[in-house]
Formats: sequence, structure tokens, C-alpha cells
Amino acid sequence: MRTEQITCPLCEATCGLTVTLEGDQVRSVRGDDADVFSRGYLCPKGASIGALHHDPDRLRAPMVKRDGEWHAVGWDEAFAVIAARLPPIIAEHGKDAVAVYAGNPAVHNLSTALYGRALYKAIGTKNFYSASSVDQMPKQFAAGYLFGDPMSVPVPDIDRTDHLLLLGANPMVSNGSLMTAPDARGRLRAIRARGGKVVVVDPKRSRTAEQADEHHAIRPGTDALLLFALVRTLFDEDLVTLGRLAAHVSGVDEVRALAEPFTPDAVAPITGLAADEIRRMARELAAAPAAAVYGRMGTTTQAFGTLASWLVEVLNTLTGNLDSPGGAMFPLAAAGQANVQPGRRRGFTHGRWRSRVRGLPEVMGELPVATLADEIDTPGAGQVRALITVSGNPCLSTPNAGRLAEALPRLDFMVSLDIYLNETSRHADVILPGPSLLQRAHYDVALYQFGVRNVANWTPPALTSTLPQEWETLLRLTGIIAGTNDIAALDAFVAAEYARRVGVEVPDGRTGPARLIDILLRGGPYDLTLADLEAAPHGIDLGPLCPRVPDVLATPSALVELAPPAITADVPRLAAELAHPPNDQMVLIGRRQLGSNNSWMHNIAPLVRGQNRCTAQLHPTDATRLGLTDGARAVVTSRAGKVEVPVEITDTIRPGVVSIPHGWGHGQDGTRAAVAAAHPGVNSNVLTDELLVDALSGTAVLNGIPVEITPA
Repeated sequence: MRTEQITCPLCEATCGLTVTLEGDQVRSVRGDDADVFSRGYLCPKGASIGALHHDPDRLRAPMVKRDGEWHAVGWDEAFAVIAARLPPIIAEHGKDAVAVYAGNPAVHNLSTALYGRALYKAIGTKNFYSASSVDQMPKQFAAGYLFGDPMSVPVPDIDRTDHLLLLGANPMVSNGSLMTAPDARGRLRAIRARGGKVVVVDPKRSRTAEQADEHHAIRPGTDALLLFALVRTLFDEDLVTLGRLAAHVSGVDEVRALAEPFTPDAVAPITGLAADEIRRMARELAAAPAAAVYGRMGTTTQAFGTLASWLVEVLNTLTGNLDSPGGAMFPLAAAGQANVQPGRRRGFTHGRWRSRVRGLPEVMGELPVATLADEIDTPGAGQVRALITVSGNPCLSTPNAGRLAEALPRLDFMVSLDIYLNETSRHADVILPGPSLLQRAHYDVALYQFGVRNVANWTPPALTSTLPQEWETLLRLTGIIAGTNDIAALDAFVAAEYARRVGVEVPDGRTGPARLIDILLRGGPYDLTLADLEAAPHGIDLGPLCPRVPDVLATPSALVELAPPAITADVPRLAAELAHPPNDQMVLIGRRQLGSNNSWMHNIAPLVRGQNRCTAQLHPTDATRLGLTDGARAVVTSRAGKVEVPVEITDTIRPGVVSIPHGWGHGQDGTRAAVAAAHPGVNSNVLTDELLVDALSGTAVLNGIPVEITPA
């Protein structure tokens, strides 16, 4: 028996785990009590790492499809198929004929996070898509224009705040999102224990709302109206206080003028929240010694997602809580954070190109995945004819998933980097698997940039693998595009590029991700090398969040630009909503589950035990009106599709709203995932409409979708 300390890569919490191994068998997993960040916290996903590692359905050899049948082959044969079919498509139809989709797990995997860029740049396509345009792009769009860098997303200083206002967020289930915070439950409870207050705005009384001081059941999709009314109240009652940021903020007067139509009385009938309650919320937010406003999925995946994300930061700024201890602060990550580099480019822009069919804008180098099926289905110059998916399952996780599933067989060629034969990779011609998470090194390059505390932790591989590491696979694919098979030379080139970017020399003695992390640490804001992290298996605590303005700002004015025209241009569209009182139309929202992370954890038996979680939750008054009974089945229909789903009647959800989880819908023909097939569930993304997007960022609307519900 031996034990290994690892950082869990299965969600955004980055918890430290102690894994007990006997040979290559996982005997137990528990929280690492000595971890500097998580302090022993463990959720069901982390506890299931052994089941994931031993999953018999996990692919352990490349797969090639011939005449509709899958065959396990050697690596040379798999790459020979790719080399024979992919370059000719590029040669005949151009680089944009190849699309890339990077899924959520790609961010949680060090190889794909660091080496994916090399492959994507080698292809050179404008048709790059990722899960970001399904869940978070409005946050980064807003941060880009407010602060100059889309990765400069402020996070709540949750361990020191006195007042936390959460909108559309359920961190007790998600473990934080764009807020890396292990043991979110303990941290939220600590706010109340020290005399602070937690306020939740959500159409559903979630687990987080159950533990809060207040819950406001807002009508889905109206968060931006509520936020503007809070802003208007701050101005009306002379509660605006910029504090030490007064000399570093522009656009306050413009925001004041923009807020004029959004009085609490005007927004109350549409949001469903009383005007007096809205005023009180604003007063308490302004009066708290330290407060933070935090919005997540419920605010980003709606028709006004970018405006809502912008207004969250406007509120943090106007109350004097931006960049202030206990407020919304900018983490200072040890490695890979662009906003610590001197001489970085000034300002942020989007729309440098647009999608061919619908004209949706590029943001952060990618197009909205809501239009990927259009690009495959529509003939003409630039039509997508080949697709590479990297650790993603868009046939379950993207809007109108059924349409994308119908489009994929029309491709000329498809490659999937995936450990499963799932609902998406079943359409591929070649599947390239990677090792299990216990067989690869790990460092959370992206997630530490959103940490509620500055920490760094390196995980070496706990076990060896007979499969190549995914960074080697990505470089071999890059070599096919670039016309070389010298993987060592490509790795050295990537290392030199990272070193040039952060202004250090390439260190000797390492290769692969370890070398890149060593480079990023050496070029980071702390005096650290990878050797320092290797000597600290429980991580290194780099301290609480500290004020970073003005150094963090990279806008053209070097100020917090509170009213950027690229965002405020959408305010008239929001104002028009004031003239449209709600009707009786039922609307759909998603639902997060602690034992689930989008679609990727559903073949793990310990995580799908118990009662069926894929239900349509409705309020008792709606069930009575619609003739539905608890446990009976209902048909839910939208413009995009329909599903049949069991009914769960509960007073935890607002009347007029139905909630169905996303990322399920397993057991389809051609997949190999026995546990998932036995617990198929129902996928709400069959109902989400790819034509409904946030006007600014192109992000899919997953909340507030009109639906019809009838008894089955």
C-alpha cells in the first residue's frame, strides 16, 4: 500500500485528495487534511476517482471506424488514417473547412490546456468552438471591456466578506464556478457564523438558497433588470461610493444616465420581486462593511447574459467593493496569468470575424457553438467538412443537441480525443484516448486564476500509463498539419514560445507539461519553480487576495471603463423589455447536481445511484393547472424539440418555471457506456434553442426558454 497526494481535476474546486493505491488498484480516496486550500474537503466526484480509473468502458486503445464498425488499432495506424484524410480536406477546401470543439474537460487537463493551442494554431481555422459559449463567455466579455483582459474576472473574496449577493449561482452544488472555492458550503456558513449575510437570487430554492439568509425567486432571464434597478437605487439614494478606486474609474455618469428607466417600480412586475425589496437589497449591499456580488450560470446563459455580467461588476464598483478585501477581487495566480505580464496588449475587442452562416461574432478567438451545426449543414465556400473534438460531448451539452447530432454524420471526416465512445465520439472516424487522471501530471493553470485564495499545487502522475500522454497525441496531430514527425522538436518549439511570452529562459532537464509549468512559474509573480512545488505535495499557500488596481488594468485608458460602448449599446434592447409584462408561458431552466459535471461523470456507478434525478420540477400550482401529478410523465416541447420526462412537484421552484437537468440523454445507439445507458436520463439541451443567444457574446440561452408542457 502507498498513498499519493493529487489535486482533483473533476470540477473547479481543485480539492486536494489522498489516494491509497495497491499496485495499480485504487483502494481508497479521501480528502487531504493537509491541503493548503481544501483542508480535507471531499465531494462525491472526488471520491469516485477510483471508479473512473477502473471503468471498463474507458477506451484503452485508439479506435478506427471501417464500414460502420469500430476496430481497436495501434497508434501508428490511427495516425496514418488521420494523415491520409485530414490534410487533403485542408488542401482542397482551406483551413476553415476544419472545425475544432474543445469541451469543458479540456480546461481540467494540463496536456490539453497547454498543448491544445499548438494544434489549433497549426490548423489556423476560424471555426474554433468551445464550452465557453455554452456557459461563461458573457463574464469574460464583460471583464475584457471593463478591465482590459477577458481573464480578469473578479471573484468574491468569500472568506472575508460580510455580505454576499449570489445571482443564478449554486456553489454548494457546483463547488464554485469562475470562483475556485473548495468547500463552498463551509465558506458560506462561515459568512453567517461571523455575522454576515448571504442573499440568493434564483428561480429555484437551491441547496445554496436553503442555507442563505434570504432567497428571492426571480423570474428567469430578468436578472439584468433587477441589477439595473439596484444600480438606479444606489444613485437615487446617494449610496454610490467608489472609495480608493475613484481615480481609476471612468463612465460613472454614463451608467447613471443608462439606469434612468430601470426604477424598482418599473422592473418589479417583470422580475417578480417587490420594488421595496429591491430598494432594501440595494441599501443593505451599500451599507455592508465589505460586500460582493457574484453571478453565474443563471445570469450568463440568458438573453441578456453580457449585460447581467457587466452590471454585477458595476454594482461591485459603485459600492466601493471592487478590488477591496471582502469584495470582488482579482486573484494573482502563480503561473499562466496574462494580466501579470508587463507590456501586454492594451484593451480588448471582439467580432474580429463572424460566423459564415449567421454572422455571430468571434469572442476570445472562438465562435459561438450555437452555430456549429449551421456551418456543417450549409453548403458553400468555408463549409465545415471536418471536425476535431477535444474532450467534449457537444451532442449532449450544446443547444438543440439533436440538430448537431444529425449534422455530424454529414462531415467528411471527424477525430475525437476522448476516453469514451460517447454520444459525440460515436460519429467520429478515429478516436484517440488518453490516460486516466491518475496517470498524468496536473496543475490547474486556468482555475487558479479564479481562486478565492492564491495557491499553487503540482500533482505528478500517481501511476504509469501504457497510453501516450495527451500532450504527445496533440503534438503528433500538430505534426500531421505542420508536416513533421519530430515530436521532440515540436515540444521544444512550444516551450520556447511559452518562455518568450513570459520573458524567461527555457530550463533544462524537463519535457512536456512539467517544463511548461516550470517556465510559467519562473515567469510568474512569485519566486517559484516547479521544484518548489514538487517539495510541497500539499500545495503552497500564497496568501489571501490583495488589491491589484491599477496594475491589473489593461484598458486603453488604463482605467476601469464602467460604460464601454461595446456593452452599453445593448441597453436599449433591455429597456424595451419594460414594455412587455410577462405572460403565462412556462419557461425552462437547467439544474446542477453535485455528483454530475455536465455530461462527463455519468458512467461512474457511485455517482448515479439512488433515485432518478432527471425529472421536470414544477410548482404545485402549475402541476394542478396543467393536469400533472407527481411521478407521472409529461411531454415538454420547445421550438427545438421535445422530451418525455417524469414530473416532480415541489414548492422549491417558482410558479411558471420548469427545471430539467442538462447533459443527460445517454444510451444512444453506437455508444459504449453501460452505466450511463442504464441511467439515461433526459437531456434539457434537446429543448434549448440554438437560435436564442445573447446578442453581444453569442452565448447560448439555456434559461428562460419558452416551453409547452402536457401530460404524456
